Amino acid sequence: MLEQAHSLVIEGTRVELVLRRSARRSFALQVDHRGARVAVPLRTPLGEVERFVHSHGRWLLDRLQARAAAPSIPVLEVVDGATLPLFGRPLTLRLHGGRGSRWRPLADGGEELVLPAGSDPLRALLRALQARALAWYRGRVEEYCHRLGVPVPALRLSNARTRWGSCSSRSGIRLHWRLIHLSPVLIDYVVAHEVAHLLEMNHSPRFWAVVERLYPDWRSARAALRQAAAALPVIAAAPATDTGTFEHED
Repeated sequence: MLEQAHSLVIEGTRVELVLRRSARRSFALQVDHRGARVAVPLRTPLGEVERFVHSHGRWLLDRLQARAAAPSIPVLEVVDGATLPLFGRPLTLRLHGGRGSRWRPLADGGEELVLPAGSDPLRALLRALQARALAWYRGRVEEYCHRLGVPVPALRLSNARTRWGSCSSRSGIRLHWRLIHLSPVLIDYVVAHEVAHLLEMNHSPRFWAVVERLYPDWRSARAALRQAAAALPVIAAAPATDTGTFEHED
């Protein structure tokens, strides 16, 4: 993967962005807490990249303006007593001198995650969240496959910057581990969306009809997911996600 700084003028405004070239097949334009980024296939001519960005110029300017006006979300410090959302509810971090991590239920129905203070608590936090996410997602994928009457595919976690999930007939379903911060109803929408792709590998009316069968309130969930994405905690070493991304397949 190759990255370089690039700038261009959109409607009289100079925009600085990062151009990322990789072995992908699609174009993607995103804005997150780091600024604007465009991802393209490795050998895409610069002129074609700029045409793609200009074609979404108004969206990009609006997104950058909204990001600049929004209150900044501080980077999470993994210290004793820090909190972050887990399934839409507060999770409290605790540091201790032992080895290994463990989950601890609280009397009010919340949870604590006890992390080893002596090693690398950030790494331990990421590992614990990802393990918890995979276990939760597996159960939800099984449930929606059962509703649809299809075999349960392989399931893996994703670290993608621009998609919450993906589905392939060869590799199965991938779900972004950071969905674990969101409420279960929003996680279920993403799961239902990807399971629906097991029958329809497209976004045709037939696909959305399958989603409707699995998750009738998908329209409001999709809108809520876009809003929730903007409030995700910023965790060092965890790639940001942005669901307001423009994608273009070759």
